[in-house]
Amino acid sequence: MSTASPSARLLRWSAVAALALFALVATPAAATPPERLRGQLTDNAGALDDGGRASATAAIDKLYDARKIRLWVVFVEDFTGDSGPTWTEDTATLSSLGERDVLLAVATDDRSYGLYSPGLPQEITDNEFTELRFDSVEPALRDRDWAGAVAAAANGLDTAMAPDTVSAQPLLIGGAVVLVGGGGVYFYTRKRRRDRATAELAAAREIDPNDTDALAALPVHALDARSREVLVEMDNALRTSAEELDLAVSEFGAAQTEPFTRAFTSAKEALAHAFTLRQRLDDNIPETPEQQRDLLVELISSCGKADSELDARVTEFDGMRDLLIDAPQRLDTLTQEMVALTTRVPDSEKTLADLVTEFPANVLAPILDNVTQARDRLAFADQNITAGREATARPAGQQGAAVAAIRAAEGAVGQARTLLDAVDHGAENIRAAIAGLPAAIEDARADMAAARDLVTHGGELLASAMEAAEAALASAEAAKDTNPLGAYTDLAAADVELDKAISTATTAKDRADRLRAQVEQTLATARSQISAATDYIATRRGAVQAEARTRLSEAERHLAEAERADALPLALQHAQAAADLAARAASAAEADVREWESRQNQSGGGNAGAVLGGILLDSVLRGGFGSGSRGCRWGGGGGGSSPGSFGGAGSSRRIGGGGRF
Repeated sequence: MSTASPSARLLRWSAVAALALFALVATPAAATPPERLRGQLTDNAGALDDGGRASATAAIDKLYDARKIRLWVVFVEDFTGDSGPTWTEDTATLSSLGERDVLLAVATDDRSYGLYSPGLPQEITDNEFTELRFDSVEPALRDRDWAGAVAAAANGLDTAMAPDTVSAQPLLIGGAVVLVGGGGVYFYTRKRRRDRATAELAAAREIDPNDTDALAALPVHALDARSREVLVEMDNALRTSAEELDLAVSEFGAAQTEPFTRAFTSAKEALAHAFTLRQRLDDNIPETPEQQRDLLVELISSCGKADSELDARVTEFDGMRDLLIDAPQRLDTLTQEMVALTTRVPDSEKTLADLVTEFPANVLAPILDNVTQARDRLAFADQNITAGREATARPAGQQGAAVAAIRAAEGAVGQARTLLDAVDHGAENIRAAIAGLPAAIEDARADMAAARDLVTHGGELLASAMEAAEAALASAEAAKDTNPLGAYTDLAAADVELDKAISTATTAKDRADRLRAQVEQTLATARSQISAATDYIATRRGAVQAEARTRLSEAERHLAEAERADALPLALQHAQAAADLAARAASAAEADVREWESRQNQSGGGNAGAVLGGILLDSVLRGGFGSGSRGCRWGGGGGGSSPGSFGGAGSSRRIGGGGRF
């Protein structure tokens, strides 16, 4: 029998209770590293009771039965210090998730989550995926309704996959009034057409580009829309692959990277053929519907071949260039390059300022904002270098973010260098045109004098060419100070026609000498304009659409034909076509960028420069060729993007996000 007083016993029990409470408070939540999931519902945190588990399982099964989408769900207490999106993506990779898989990961104690898909179906837009997170999943998580969050994710995916339908109720309510004027029928018909076109384009995205029979069964307008998509997708993939391949060649040498160079060259040839087909479809010579169908099917198949050539080497390329092995050294090198480029900015800014005082804005349009864009890229590179160093300081197995940071920094540094170089090249090109224009004017005047002596021999052809040359000469003299490149191009074109007429009445030797000089002059102009257009598109490829890329590809083809042509008239014809197409490519690209910038002003958003430069691929590009490559993925704490790498366009549908709730 204890003889302790009641007050003493009370003190002892209070001490025991305090110690127990302290132990509970001081015990941290169990941290769970990314793991390979064994089933579609994993509850390591004990978040679900029996009813909640049954409800979540039913929602997962219902989604698969209706849409063949596999929703994977895992509950843990803590994400081991990773962000929700990073932990989720690592777990998806370890679990070998692929097309039509979506993973929802929730840290119940840490109040963090991630929602990620390595191959989101084309029927679900990026905006719908974002709305699903913010409007459905996060509210349930904030209320700690774990089973409700699973149901919200499953129901949201099911709704996004459902085909668009037209509600009959609004039509019935307003039918009596609207149908009288015919307006209801008109708008209803328009919507049905839009819905049908959307469905047909979605069907085109699902077809293997090598299945030409299935493609040929689609409507021409669906093939046309799809062809424009794949041209942009594959051109972006090739440009990103080229940047990555250049870095790999400089690091490992030409011999070790020869398989990738061969695959890239083959893909580039296939895409060039596709651009040639697009040019035929866009020119002034009409094709029959069947001819259009054949050309479009061939175009899409060519892009599919280019995509396959690259994707076949992705795994091998990534294995060769494992950025984690020497990440610290790479980051140090990138820092040195960034500092060197930063020191160039003031000089480039002064060069551009001098050019602004010397030339009108329309002459400088392709490079007018290059210094600003270069500053943006360097700031983005600095952010990613910092992020890369932070990632490499983490324990082994948690450094995956360093790869994306290094690639993003490499892309930004490379584009900053191109942007600053373009300022110098632009000055050289403009000054070359200014220096060469007086000689071109004098050459045109000399041709006019020679033509006047041959009027009786040249007939109507010579008279017409002289009239056009006189007009071009007057225009060149008026515009020589405001638009020297344009004046030079127009004068060269008119002089070509004049020389063609003169050639019928002059000796072959004189014609050849004059024509050879004009070929060289026109080739120089074409090369300058192609270089300027290439730099502009390469550093703004996130906004540039198919038309500009098609014109530039055709300009490069004509330039190559001009350089290897044996006959001077043929060389001059190709050189002139190259200069003209390059100018049209630049004009179309500038229009695309202006439209893109107007949308950015309306919608806002961070990292706009990186998206514009194509370092982070924007979600406007829809419909890849599959999920085999790793060109671009979406992720981050509140949405965002990570950069592209070597490979095809298919990986642009990797998408994810998450954060705190």
